[in-house]
Amino acid sequence: MNPAPLRRWLAQHQPSAQRFPYDAVIDAYQHHGKQRVPTNWTALLRAARGRLPELPAPTGDLAAFLDLALDKPDDRYDYRSYLALPLLPIPDPDNRPQPADRMLAHRDRLHVLLLADLITFELRALDNSSPPLPQLRPDPAVVRKRLRHTVRAAMPALRRRGVTIPAASDPVTAARQAAAVALDLSPQERLTLRATMLPVSTVHDEWMFIRVLQTFELTFGLLAVDLTAAIAAVHGGHLHTAGTRLSFAATLLRETAPLWSLLATIQPQAFHTFRVHTDGASAIQSRAYKLVESLCRTPDPQRLNSAAYLSVPDVRARIRGGQPTITEALDAIRANHQALAQTPVLADGMRQFTTAVHQWRRTHYRLAVRMLGTSRPGTGATPGTPYLFHGRDAAVFGDREPLTCGDGHR
Repeated sequence: MNPAPLRRWLAQHQPSAQRFPYDAVIDAYQHHGKQRVPTNWTALLRAARGRLPELPAPTGDLAAFLDLALDKPDDRYDYRSYLALPLLPIPDPDNRPQPADRMLAHRDRLHVLLLADLITFELRALDNSSPPLPQLRPDPAVVRKRLRHTVRAAMPALRRRGVTIPAASDPVTAARQAAAVALDLSPQERLTLRATMLPVSTVHDEWMFIRVLQTFELTFGLLAVDLTAAIAAVHGGHLHTAGTRLSFAATLLRETAPLWSLLATIQPQAFHTFRVHTDGASAIQSRAYKLVESLCRTPDPQRLNSAAYLSVPDVRARIRGGQPTITEALDAIRANHQALAQTPVLADGMRQFTTAVHQWRRTHYRLAVRMLGTSRPGTGATPGTPYLFHGRDAAVFGDREPLTCGDGHR
């Protein structure tokens, strides 16, 4: 990989963010893996970051990209930088609210594009067209299974976008049809997909691992928005609306089921090869997970002061500042049995969401045990499955069956 394009950019009297050689840098990172990018590249990238104050605005995306590319040399590497989350438009209840249908459309578009990118990557490997990450390629049978699950994971969002994939017995044919929806990428979407794939290794399966985790983050971000809306609806006396938002959140969570099947196709040797380079990055740091969990029920003091929440200080600050929760909102109306009886949509939404959450947790646990066993440490040198699930780190909600989505509230 030749850093000449980056040197030429730096040599300009007044370089611009729009002309930054993203492709050359990304190609280098995918060729070497972030863990082994040569020091001459990181030195040039630091020089580029040093010139940002000279550039005409806007430079926000470039600044974020350079921080992500330099996270390991800067000793700032974590889950968010591993997944390049600052460059992904993850839904966030703190942002200015938009109509629910518009937010869903934005989420569905990005969800499909992330999965279409994965399909394209796997098809290139299947076609022997020399994609990046050549180490430990899976055999064709595994790829075909992977493609089938990826198409399944994309289908609900595709249908909502009016895209129909004809029934095909061959998963490769269906995958090519699903990937075709990404042919109309805007320049910004193309850059987003490219810039959010900075793997630590050259192991083939890491591409899938990153894309699946990014799609989970995207979905949980929207779940946090829906839960926030449901809380506001309960407080405003709009119980039917609250039930509808909870039912929809349950549907979104159920739609992630094929992602678990997809992730289960990861080769154990591949996973344990690249995960040794992910020290410092763990799902324990997922802001979206913690938002969803804390919007359902205020964590107890022990959990709030554990690594799970100390790793997401802004969410912890929200909670300590009195963030409202679904459990508290419903407790306020629980005594009014007539109101609840007259709003079966709310009760149904509560049941659906609780069921979806518990199914998600069970599937997550089974896959984690399969990948990590019951004694291995977790990704990023965090505790493994006993801590993640009995200690409720990666679990979104508590262990007892709740009436709503809170832990221990019947």
